[in-house]
Amino acid sequence: MTSQTTAEPSVLARVDGSIGRLTLNRPRAINALNGEMVNTLQETLDEWASDPSISAVVLDGAGERGLCAGGDVVAMHSDAVSGGTDILGFWRAEYLLNHAISRFPKPYVALMDGIVMGGGVGVSAHGNTRVVTERSRIAMPETGIGFVPDVGGIFLLAQAPGETGTHLALTAGHMDGADAIALGLADHFVPSTALPDLVAAIIAGGVPVAVDRYAETPPPSTILEARTWIDEVYAAATVEQIAERLERRTEPEARAAAHALAGKSPVALKATLRSLRQARETGSLEAVLDQDLRAVSHALRTHDLAEGIRAQVIDKDRNPHWSPATLSEVDEAMVEAYFAPLGHELGLSTH
Repeated sequence: MTSQTTAEPSVLARVDGSIGRLTLNRPRAINALNGEMVNTLQETLDEWASDPSISAVVLDGAGERGLCAGGDVVAMHSDAVSGGTDILGFWRAEYLLNHAISRFPKPYVALMDGIVMGGGVGVSAHGNTRVVTERSRIAMPETGIGFVPDVGGIFLLAQAPGETGTHLALTAGHMDGADAIALGLADHFVPSTALPDLVAAIIAGGVPVAVDRYAETPPPSTILEARTWIDEVYAAATVEQIAERLERRTEPEARAAAHALAGKSPVALKATLRSLRQARETGSLEAVLDQDLRAVSHALRTHDLAEGIRAQVIDKDRNPHWSPATLSEVDEAMVEAYFAPLGHELGLSTH
């Protein structure tokens, strides 16, 4: 793993043989993304995409904790409480990067070891060669901070088998490596201790040979094995009905999901459910990323985003006071606001 000093950049970009290497390099923040990192990733990938000497790209994270914990929520909180809009530029650039990764014309190998959450999912799970390990802990945790899943994460979860993606989007639940492969957010399972050898093999002989050599059969997915109750519960039409069905289930995992749902922002839950179901209908990452910018632009002006970050990250009292406080108090207009057109659309789905 790579250590960081004050002189080092936040993204380490270098070339080994014909392989472009990208390392997210903010280990103390679990490599959380900031604007500088997003811009560096975009500029480097643009260059390497058209460079015939580069045959593939490998993305990893510095430190021992994980690939990437998400975006800079402290900066998000600052704008949310001050009325600022600087974070909107970051989101726009981030979503364009997510799209570029999904269209990258060469093997893009994302090593999704350790923590991979929020924005970390955006820079990895849209790639074409996604590697997980026994240490992988993958999630879209946004409903817990009064936010909605973005970076195209809803698109990925909408494509997951049955209602497993709905379960994860609403509860902010975690996937392990086996879950991620079973649900379509990853491709290959490699033991964490073998990652250096995998990368060396990619440099020596290319991606297919290296993957064939080091990838193993993943363990069973516990989330996929729970589809019997997950599909029944989350097929309900509304969040209220989902919560009621969870309360009636006797499985320990369903009881845990009911508890998790009760702690999330009611308006974020309703906006998330609608967003996921729209994503399932359109089947388009471009449309989802366009919608993500609309949703987060509205969320920035809501009470719940600032309050959720305060409770989970700033004060860490884990006791957010949501407004509205209950699902029944969230009316249609509050949800509709997350989907209202902007004067500054991302515009991917119109290209």
